[in-house]
Amino acid sequence: MSAPAVVVDPAFVARYGPYALVAGASEGIGRAFAHQLAEKGMNLVLVARRAEPLEAEAKLLRRRHRVEVVTASLDLGDPDLASKARDVVGDRAIGLLVYNACYSKIAPYLESDLASKLATVDVNCRGPLVLTSLLAPDMVARGRGGMILMSSMAGNQGSAMVAAYAASKAFDTVLGEGLWAELSPRGVDVLVCVAGATNTPNFLAQTPETRRAATFPMAPDAVARGALANLRNGPVFVAGTLNRTIARATRMFDRRTAVSFMSGNTKKVYG
Repeated sequence: MSAPAVVVDPAFVARYGPYALVAGASEGIGRAFAHQLAEKGMNLVLVARRAEPLEAEAKLLRRRHRVEVVTASLDLGDPDLASKARDVVGDRAIGLLVYNACYSKIAPYLESDLASKLATVDVNCRGPLVLTSLLAPDMVARGRGGMILMSSMAGNQGSAMVAAYAASKAFDTVLGEGLWAELSPRGVDVLVCVAGATNTPNFLAQTPETRRAATFPMAPDAVARGALANLRNGPVFVAGTLNRTIARATRMFDRRTAVSFMSGNTKKVYG
């Protein structure tokens, strides 16, 4: 039997506990969310595709924070995600959902195969629909809870080389805004966290080393910390001062200019 959690932030745990489910928790921003939630005293259900790194993080979290950590190796694009996630959750009261799982492939549209485009839709769009639909009813019944959906600056407009990914992130932003409008009056806080370039393993793997600095990447810990601090300030939080400045500026552009601006920057880094 696990030792009781050390509750460092009683108000947070009372509103969003006792369990948080973090999807895409084995690395990057998801890993940062898991550690920061454990620091507050939240018990965790951690989901990701790769079992070994997920369980390694779980062991570290249990040892450091004496919280219960349940892990599950799940593909967030799995057609059977709803039933598999229901089995993982069981009778645990999930008071906070963090959907950080993401699939992205940076390439010209015609050089990207259909399977990768459909995987983008399955993980980035279908996955959040499944988990929010699964968890929201119990949150509403309890009259408390929260959801954080990770989005991207790429979703603010279309862009060359990331057409499907950008579209999926636009979906996440609009989905979160709609959920905020419906659920916040019923006690469930919903926040879309819009991130820019972030020093995650995926970013490091896809971005040429000589061009990384030009994107001004944030640390994953900073993105997660900002999202948790603004969870009650929905519907949308843009992580990072520079990203907020860019987001405000591009909203003043007509769509053609905004798309051309983002496409040009993307091509400079990845073209």
